[in-house]
Amino acid sequence: MTELTRRELLQLGVAAGASVTLPLWHSGGTAEASVPGATLDPATIPKYVTCLVIPPAMPLTATLQSTSIDCYVIGVRQFSQQVLPPGLPRTTVWGYGLESQGQTFHYPAHTIEARAGRPVRVTWVNGLVDPRGAYLPHLLPVDPTLHWANPPGGVAGRDSRPNFASTPGPYAGPVPIVTHLHGGHNNEESDGYAEAWYLPDAANVPSGFAMVGSRYEEFEATFTSKFGHGWDPGTATFQYDNDQPATTLWFHDHALGVTRLNVYAGLAGFYHIRGGPHDLVGVLPWPAPGRCDPPGTRYYEIPMLVQDRSFGPGGSLFYPDSRAFFDGFAGPYIPDSDISPIWNPEFFGNTMVVNGRTWPVLEVEPRRYRLRLLNGCNSRFLILKLAGDPLAPRPVQPALPIWQIGADGGFLPAPVQLDQLLMAPAERADVIVDFTGVRPGTHLYVINEGPDEPYGGGVPGTDFAPANPATTGQVMRFSVVDLLAPDPSTPPGQITRLPAPPKPGRHTVTRRLSLHEQDSAVLPGVGPRIALLGIVKPDGTGRALGWHEPITETPSVGTTELWELHNFTRDAHPIHIHEVQFEVVERQRFNGSARPPEPGETGLKDTVIALPNEITRVRAVFDRVGLFVWHCHMLEHEDNEMMRPYRIMDMFAHDVR
Repeated sequence: MTELTRRELLQLGVAAGASVTLPLWHSGGTAEASVPGATLDPATIPKYVTCLVIPPAMPLTATLQSTSIDCYVIGVRQFSQQVLPPGLPRTTVWGYGLESQGQTFHYPAHTIEARAGRPVRVTWVNGLVDPRGAYLPHLLPVDPTLHWANPPGGVAGRDSRPNFASTPGPYAGPVPIVTHLHGGHNNEESDGYAEAWYLPDAANVPSGFAMVGSRYEEFEATFTSKFGHGWDPGTATFQYDNDQPATTLWFHDHALGVTRLNVYAGLAGFYHIRGGPHDLVGVLPWPAPGRCDPPGTRYYEIPMLVQDRSFGPGGSLFYPDSRAFFDGFAGPYIPDSDISPIWNPEFFGNTMVVNGRTWPVLEVEPRRYRLRLLNGCNSRFLILKLAGDPLAPRPVQPALPIWQIGADGGFLPAPVQLDQLLMAPAERADVIVDFTGVRPGTHLYVINEGPDEPYGGGVPGTDFAPANPATTGQVMRFSVVDLLAPDPSTPPGQITRLPAPPKPGRHTVTRRLSLHEQDSAVLPGVGPRIALLGIVKPDGTGRALGWHEPITETPSVGTTELWELHNFTRDAHPIHIHEVQFEVVERQRFNGSARPPEPGETGLKDTVIALPNEITRVRAVFDRVGLFVWHCHMLEHEDNEMMRPYRIMDMFAHDVR
């Protein structure tokens, strides 16, 4: 199948509005008639009738006084939540919450507030069981033909791509999870490695199932040796040192081959590091939610998790249960071809959700607000603007500027004034919006001009069609009310310097890495079937490598390396490197000249947009020995091979498995 057909299909699906399902290009029918799970028409969902939920701070479970370690016991549970506006059905979701306080479970999670230099220890509990202690199956269709956690494979077959004699249906067994602190500078045993998953401690796990992933016992032994704290069944305990600059991190599930589904079901939350020499106090809008806030506290620093979702007519989360949803291809599937029966190469929902509510509204005073933005979509790139009319023809002339002050790894060197904000999945942007002087009663809208399809760079309205203005082109509304208190914060245009953390020094090693997508090897015109990372060969072409193949990236501890990401695909990919924060050095078209990073990329980053037919260069210090991963953060790609392990070596180590 050509790239043009793929993009046309995706665009038709979201533009149709009433359903994300796509036309069957080979039969002239509709996928809605052939693919189960038609979606709720987003045009029937009222907009701007529900208040934005501001995630509270997660309460502490305890503090170890002898070591000043803040401790949490945080579980994952299934519950119903009013994601759609009142009057429409509630939605069954998954979320994190404090095990001792059931009322704290929410999608997204309450925010973990950490202090720079003060460790946090979290026991993560897989609580996906019913009231009788029996495991809960997944809310969404799990494709068992991927290289995935594979609990039915037992100890010998876990973390593998299983073989089938006939095309299987969705996996319906107990769900593996493992939580990753995205952007955290942590040891390997606390990173949330994709093969360190674990099932719930349920009473009815079938005999022969693997209860944990292939790296779980190794990391449990390491953690116990360091801290004298073992892991109970159905749990893992991680310690975060927080020895990094003040910044916006987030935590989410990272289990092998099911990350896209576990995050889509609701497993995500903010993690803020505050204090230290690279924080700024008394200048920026404040307060943010804290652990001991009195009722009615007004917040001027607000985290915002932006996601796209689709819903079934009864309010359930909708996610496709057939490859036919993507491109109309109805088989043959594995084992009669190399196309997985359920996995979709990308997914774009038809409804926008912020902090667990569809198209919410936030009342703001005519003063400055600090917004900590996170693109938590599976595949969607966002191009955000502030507009006075949500339905204005695209591209829209912005009503207010966006002042970016920070990125993934901390503050920028100085505020950057932007008309629009490009955010790939997993990227964070710390911004200030100044509503000073805006008349009470005014409505301003966050709109999205990113495409309803894979992003490949370029300008909305010129190089691609922006998101549907009536649905995915709208995100939320700000409604300006009367000023209640003076604003002591400093206008961003008057801030000349920010406490940006230092960048890596000169590199001594350069690695040439590659990004790939591959179509079917046996069905001409069908694809993509898989996404991959790899290395660049001496002749300049790429060698694609799967998750299971030997490690090729082995930095020596303490070294600074330059990684060149050669994107041989037709789409942009957000590339995330675990354990490090890096400097974006430059981008270069193949056989073209280099250009500097974008203004919002001048601070430290952990996720970078690698544009098609370009080399993206990033530089990092690899300072902790251990096993980590780097991957595309389009979750559908990550779950089907676009992830590779890498190992930071000490000078005496030789094992690179």
